[in-house]
Amino acid sequence: MKLLTCNANRPLAENIAATLGVPLTQASVKRFADMEIFVEIHENVRGQDVFVIQPTSYPANDHLMELLVMMDALRRGSARRITAVIPYFGYARQDRKSGPRTPISAKLVANLITVAGASRVLTLDLHAGQIQGFFDIPTDNLYSAPVFVEDIQRTFAGRAPVVVSPDVGGVMRARAIAKRLGGDLAIIDKRREKAGLSEVMNIIGDIRDRHCIMVDDIVDSAGTLCNAAVALKNQGASSVSAYVTHGVLSGGAVARVMESPLETLVITDSIVATDDVRHAEKIRQLTMAPLLAEAMVRIAEDRSVSSLF
Repeated sequence: MKLLTCNANRPLAENIAATLGVPLTQASVKRFADMEIFVEIHENVRGQDVFVIQPTSYPANDHLMELLVMMDALRRGSARRITAVIPYFGYARQDRKSGPRTPISAKLVANLITVAGASRVLTLDLHAGQIQGFFDIPTDNLYSAPVFVEDIQRTFAGRAPVVVSPDVGGVMRARAIAKRLGGDLAIIDKRREKAGLSEVMNIIGDIRDRHCIMVDDIVDSAGTLCNAAVALKNQGASSVSAYVTHGVLSGGAVARVMESPLETLVITDSIVATDDVRHAEKIRQLTMAPLLAEAMVRIAEDRSVSSLF
């Protein structure tokens, strides 16, 4: 079993390696003067079961290309099996035609990963479950729910929080966590006028004098999350916190979170934290390294991954 990483999230890769007790394989990911990517693997991988850990986060195109070139190098180095471990799958929000003459970019990226040499894919909290069907190779989609539930139970012990889905599309995700907690569920009905902007319309469920926990898969500009927090507080919620798997937090998102009624935003380390995120008092990170490491061991030993959940 060999572990490799590119440049997207080395701290997560090092945590996974430490959890498994397997050192990261030595490799170089360099750029020529024109920013062309060059990869060189400094250890023998012939006949090995290789895992490449690389989220395709910002800058998405660079990190995606690093992953593709790395897998091509492994394939040409005669690796027996190549598993692309992609904690954050970029382009996942482009999973359908949103209008005439628009792409389904998630399918294109899935094709690129497959052609580059991946034997299987391991990812975390896909934006839409059907993206698994975009791959023509085995795909395991892990869930952050067990890690979130454990943290919620410890943080909100004795407070009986209500789990809130910030939009209709995330109801299944929120319901799964509410079921694990044995708590209530609320839903925010919103209308999105255009990308990056949303308007809260209505709150379905009883949240008055309750501790509300919003659950989502991606927080990007944080506009939806902060608008929802305002709406919940206006409807009488005692407090509002959020648990989101992928903290993209682009542009002024961190400042927006800090100025919002959110008490805490909990994200995972699927995307490496920026300096702004690390220094933000309201934002806290949970590590997915033990979960990913356990899934990787099960894949290497041909055991069930779904039984983790």
